[in-house]
Amino acid sequence: QVQLAESGGDSVQSGGSLKLSCVVSGLPFADYCLGWFRQAPGKEREWVGSFSGIGLWGYADSVKGRFTISKDNAKNTLYLQMDDLKPEDTAMYYCASGRGRYCGSDANWSYWGQGTQVTVSL
Repeated sequence: QVQLAESGGDSVQSGGSLKLSCVVSGLPFADYCLGWFRQAPGKEREWVGSFSGIGLWGYADSVKGRFTISKDNAKNTLYLQMDDLKPEDTAMYYCASGRGRYCGSDANWSYWGQGTQVTVSL
């Protein structure tokens, strides 16, 4: 059974930092696409960034230079370091995984976590 469990969400002030974690089980972590998405109230889900099996795939323009995705294959954990947070970063953040060599925003994201809430205030 595939499971993804996010943690680390919190309420912070603008300019602050947070690090989200996603522990993955039930699939070959090192070989799958792994990514972060977010969804704000009333908005569509947005791709934040992702890893392929061979390395970093990329970031959305809205977070480039502020967010960093990393992974620890030994711990089956995906991370999202978020710096210089802005109120527009407020959203539920989800990690996702899927098979395939293409790991962009519209890849085959088959597995999802329950999400962790990030709230950024002025």
